[in-house]
Amino acid sequence: MAQQIATRTPKKNVIKISSGDKVYYTVTTLILGLFTLIILMPLINVVANSFSSQDAVAFGWVTFWPVNFTVRGYEAVFEYKGIWTAYGNTFLYAVVGTALNLAMTMICAYPLARKSLPGHGIITGLFMFTMFFGGGTIPNYLLVRSLGMIDTRTAMIVPGALSVYNMIIARTFINNIPSELEEAAKIDGCSDFKYFFNMVLPLSGTVMAVLALYYAVGHWNDYFTAFLYLKDQNKMPLQIILRAILIKNSFNAENLSSSAEELLYNQSLQDLLKYCFIVVSTVPILVLYPFVKKYFVKGVMIGAVKG
Repeated sequence: MAQQIATRTPKKNVIKISSGDKVYYTVTTLILGLFTLIILMPLINVVANSFSSQDAVAFGWVTFWPVNFTVRGYEAVFEYKGIWTAYGNTFLYAVVGTALNLAMTMICAYPLARKSLPGHGIITGLFMFTMFFGGGTIPNYLLVRSLGMIDTRTAMIVPGALSVYNMIIARTFINNIPSELEEAAKIDGCSDFKYFFNMVLPLSGTVMAVLALYYAVGHWNDYFTAFLYLKDQNKMPLQIILRAILIKNSFNAENLSSSAEELLYNQSLQDLLKYCFIVVSTVPILVLYPFVKKYFVKGVMIGAVKG
């Protein structure tokens, strides 16, 4: 009886890896591991320098572990009274700006993904034209000023409300949604608005997560827009305030009234602050990335397929 059961039990298929595949996987793993080290080493060095003493940073004693561990650099950063306001402003610009970006991107991508749209090719060409030709800084400034957005928070959000490149990715993604789904929805009496909100948006969650990361990183690192349009210090983003702190603690060789010891102290503190600024300004984005990592590769690859 046991022999009969054994003969009826199907054998599992065992995949045999050839020697050539083993060599390929080994070489690929080594190359990827090398690239990972190349990327991680500068990051580790920056973090180690940010927790080291001023002298250790100034003389280049730090490699991948803090020397004379201290948080003096972070104390100098967070002692600045406007740092928390700048953090709040940056979060506001990133969150509201990303939400507006996603709304504009999906609203534009959905109709352009439909071949039945009148003037589909012309409208797409107009969008593509803006990717290669622009008015420049001065016309953009005159436009923002004429709209009354100078020194307002909307100047940090509205002018860059849509990225044509990201819109094309979203449009291609929507193109890959089976047309039979739309036909079935129309048979059930679903309108275009209901189909967009109830079917397209839920199915586009993957690509929207990827685009949200793109937009959020762009808003978080944006400082040039604030240079152009903002004057009020209470509206400045984090990057501008960090620059102001660095200038405040910078080495000034023309200041003859200061002693050589004080000038050297300021220079070493400036070197330490540079590393602290990198950590302070990048940690929030690094914390955000793991939450969208699982969507990242899938969303980009699906959106990149020609439809």
